[in-house]
Amino acid sequence: MSRFRAEIAEQPAIATRLLGHGTPIARTIAARIREAAPRGFAIAARGSSDNAALYAKYLLGARNQALVALVAPSLFTHYARPPRLEGQCVLGISQSGESPDVIAVIEEARRQGCVTVAITNNSQSKLAAAAELVLPLEAGAEVSVPASKTYIASLVALALISQALRPSPSFAAALEGVPSAITRVLEKEAELEALVPVLTGPRAIVLGRGFNFSTAEEIALKLSETSYVLARAWSVADFEHGPIAVVEAGLPVIIVDGGGPVAPDLESVRARLETQGCHVLRLSDESGLPVELTPITLAVLGQLLAHHVAAARGIDPDRPRTIQKITRTW
Repeated sequence: MSRFRAEIAEQPAIATRLLGHGTPIARTIAARIREAAPRGFAIAARGSSDNAALYAKYLLGARNQALVALVAPSLFTHYARPPRLEGQCVLGISQSGESPDVIAVIEEARRQGCVTVAITNNSQSKLAAAAELVLPLEAGAEVSVPASKTYIASLVALALISQALRPSPSFAAALEGVPSAITRVLEKEAELEALVPVLTGPRAIVLGRGFNFSTAEEIALKLSETSYVLARAWSVADFEHGPIAVVEAGLPVIIVDGGGPVAPDLESVRARLETQGCHVLRLSDESGLPVELTPITLAVLGQLLAHHVAAARGIDPDRPRTIQKITRTW
């Protein structure tokens, strides 16, 4: 078994642990945010963490009715023209906590007097030291280069903050059900085998919308880095405004379907693509979680799929070529 697959298997236990230790920390963070009364949130991240930030854009926007912006870190580093952040709560998401450009955003935000929060797997990292508040993921060392357990833990951490900012008994109960929902996904792994042959070619498209646009991006990233499949993600809303022109018979298209208000749009594009002869694969959530939490279980499903595609292509997913575990982007 690859380390990538072994770390995927750790995720129910990691989610359970994070729900335990992270809930009171999230409440402390929420109390500080409420005290500061920011106008909105600005989030800095890279790689898989950037996809977690995209999830936060929808989660905090929908549940907390907050305006969320994703920061361009190069404005703080290469261009040395940081935007004015006064009145924002600034979050930095980094699994290692050592991404220099994410750290630079948090340092500048704190200099400007903003409330700053680090979400990281390393509570002793430079990012954690730079931020006023820290929510440690405590997922344990992630050995495989592709992020799995730290990505899922980042989503859970963001959901904890959202819940702490706007408490809801039903959402709290749903969060408590996340570990068992992940376990049920792992138990259905064998069902993914039928999808693998379609994805062993050189390219694929991954589509989502709303909360699961972030999941589409994450699955495309996992297929690219573990299997060397050139995968491209789009929101269905954007895909139909031009990129759909690339489709042709035989093209693999994964539709990430978490249900909810966007489900009719996903069904419409599925039917349209099938008439064009595309191989349409549907990843759906059957966990019973509210749509806001389906990116957790669907991302796990995508991780498992990427693992099986890598195995089918004879590629070691633990050590993708030319990639390092910590990417020091400035």
